[in-house]
Amino acid sequence: MRGTVIKRGKKWSVVIDLGVDSEGKRVRRWHSGYETKRAAEKARIELLGHVDRGAYVEPDKLTLARFLTEEWLPAVRATLRPTTLELYRVNVEQYVVPAVVGQLPLQKVTPAALNAFYADLMESGRKDGRGGLGAKSVRNIHGVLHKAFGDAVRWGRVQRNVADLAAPPRWARAEMHVWTAEQLRTFLASVADDRLYAAWLLAATTGMRRGEILGLRWLDVDLEQATIGVVQARVVASYGDVRMSEPKTARGRRAIALDPATVSALRSHRARRAGEKLAMGSGWRDSGVVFTLPDGSPIHPQRFTSWFDQAGARAGLPRIRLHDLRHSYATVALGAGIHPKIVSERLGHATVSITLDTYSHVSPSMQQAAADVVAASILGPSVAVRLQSGDEIG
Repeated sequence: MRGTVIKRGKKWSVVIDLGVDSEGKRVRRWHSGYETKRAAEKARIELLGHVDRGAYVEPDKLTLARFLTEEWLPAVRATLRPTTLELYRVNVEQYVVPAVVGQLPLQKVTPAALNAFYADLMESGRKDGRGGLGAKSVRNIHGVLHKAFGDAVRWGRVQRNVADLAAPPRWARAEMHVWTAEQLRTFLASVADDRLYAAWLLAATTGMRRGEILGLRWLDVDLEQATIGVVQARVVASYGDVRMSEPKTARGRRAIALDPATVSALRSHRARRAGEKLAMGSGWRDSGVVFTLPDGSPIHPQRFTSWFDQAGARAGLPRIRLHDLRHSYATVALGAGIHPKIVSERLGHATVSITLDTYSHVSPSMQQAAADVVAASILGPSVAVRLQSGDEIG
């Protein structure tokens, strides 16, 4: 028989006969740990099916933790942005490796084991007593494991991606808080004399991310053509380390057209910086980026966020995050009738659907505007006006 079921102690094992090797020896592989004979028989049939399809994976005691740290992370590092690789490494080392699931053999990890792991993270978080993790953080860890198991399947280490069958906690996107066009004007008026006014204006009129603004170089700025190129971002990695990184997505590397007011603000900013450089003399640090401290050194992203929080409070506006300036820009643009594809391109989203899903709260007004425009085109402006006023037609 090509496969045999054998009882060993209180449990059952499946022995698969793989034929004869190059030296003429029989090759048999044991799969152990089945609670009942029926479970072992079922496994025997499945294993023989894998052999017939050429998808058989030999048993291996390599743990999930060792696979992730010794094989997977080193193998994928060349394909990931540095910040993404660092995020993966932190999630693996801080959460998966110390957990029970990390010590399981890679081939023995089950959907149930992953679900239990996610539940433990929600309840207790890390072993240092810092409390449970939120649903979004746990889903991020699930995403890392899903990718790792997918690669393990392609590499022939496991037969299926068990993360496909796991159930990470549901996460509802937090309510989005944005400023209206009028509130944006109030904010910009309140920071008109700020030495970083051009940065605040750039965020409001382009929707650029914090890292993209702080990573912007003068060689990426063409004030004559009123365009800037987004080619890098200054971001915070783990443990507060700041580094330059590529844009978040392939479409994140993009050219953005500028309005005259933003071009003028950038010209003024360049002139101000020239004066600061002259005043600093030998103490000037040429970091190459547009927005710096007075001595030319780059700005830490978290400090930039703190300055925004302070400026918003001084302006007496509702509290929003710095990243919500990006959302505010998109909301105003879509509400003004700018085509979603154009907004998506300016934001650097991977697809238009991401833009539409993220800013679905703008859809009702867009739907109404579309209905009014089409009605006016078909029925004529005079009829459309009469309908809006409540008059009956005919």
